[in-house]
Amino acid sequence: MPWPWRRKTRRTLARIAIEGPIAGPTRSRVIKALRQVEQRECPALLLRIDSPGGTVGDSQEIYSALLRLREKGCKVVASFGNISASGGVYIGVAAEKIVANPGTITGSIGVILRGNNLSKLLERLGVSFETVKSGLYKDILSPDRALSEGERKLLQSLIDSSYHQFVEAVATGRGLNQETVRGFADGRVFSGAQALELGLVDVLGDEETARRLAAELAGLDPEKTRPTTFGSPPKRFGGVLPGRSQLRQLIESFSLELAWSGQPLWLYRP
Repeated sequence: MPWPWRRKTRRTLARIAIEGPIAGPTRSRVIKALRQVEQRECPALLLRIDSPGGTVGDSQEIYSALLRLREKGCKVVASFGNISASGGVYIGVAAEKIVANPGTITGSIGVILRGNNLSKLLERLGVSFETVKSGLYKDILSPDRALSEGERKLLQSLIDSSYHQFVEAVATGRGLNQETVRGFADGRVFSGAQALELGLVDVLGDEETARRLAAELAGLDPEKTRPTTFGSPPKRFGGVLPGRSQLRQLIESFSLELAWSGQPLWLYRP
């Protein structure tokens, strides 16, 4: 059904924020917001990214949704905040233009997969696992033993495939050849100023710089156009508690080490 305010929203600068590690809830929220931006025919989107990255599949789905939005004629400008690394970069290169602060932490182009080898600890505790499996690799990255050489080669092949996809997306999005990208896509991080020299970003500036650029690309008046935010993250009860920032960081670290153990990640892990 047509939106009753469509004529008005055709002059609206949309804004979507991606904050924190990228996983299923972020993907669902952002893709829903992107659909709303498309339905309301907003001419431009300001994509604010402040994320160390996250899971491969979720990052790819947001990236693909952004490309579809651009195909509909929406101008997309990414604004890198304090950090936009790994999966944050992957999502960002779907934008037409990227703006970063000079001191933004970005880069970390690569893939990481970690498991937990607790075999010595379990041995001390007198704990052992009995495993029945249908195939040689079914219990790969099991925490009660080290990787075999065959398992390590298999996982390296998986990582290499994901890494190639990452390099290809960056090269395409930034208009660089793949060999150039591979020259700096070894997991290292850059400042926004260094990223500008490498061609990873277009302009140095803050979110206001990105807002004005998005308005200009869409033919809107940058002096009068203010963004309308779509898909705001839900407020949590923990937000009213003292020390909430430290608690949030602790929860995120715990989730990265346990919930994401054994998953290939596009994630900056200092």
